Amino acid sequence: MTLLQPQPRGIPVPRPSVHSEKYWEGSRQHQLLYQRCAACGHIGLRAFTVCARCLATSPVWERSTGAGALYSWTVVWRPPDPSFKVPYAPAVVRLDEGVWMLSAVIGCEPGELHDGMRLAVQFHAISEEITLPYFAPPGR
Repeated sequence: MTLLQPQPRGIPVPRPSVHSEKYWEGSRQHQLLYQRCAACGHIGLRAFTVCARCLATSPVWERSTGAGALYSWTVVWRPPDPSFKVPYAPAVVRLDEGVWMLSAVIGCEPGELHDGMRLAVQFHAISEEITLPYFAPPGR
């Protein structure tokens, strides 16, 4: 059995910036946040201060339902760092709000992964400061 699982504490962690701190704070509170330009509605792929579409400086944070579909993935069997546990499945998830997100899939076997697979966010702390959003089939 090779159930995909969250990474344990001790893996290299992201370093929040002044622009992404709100996102990481939301994750600690089990809220998946993303930014949208208040002027034109453009959704940013990462935290931004200036809209890539209209150059407005009016981003707002919005809360995602955390539901989406699997778009692309791979299964890693040889980790880039010994602290990572394999297998794990980095993936691109298309959230129902239209946000594309890089994360990882958990809660299923690697062979179960398929295009369009419905997923729901789950949060797992990997340090005192960082909680990562993972995606799993609903109900798992």
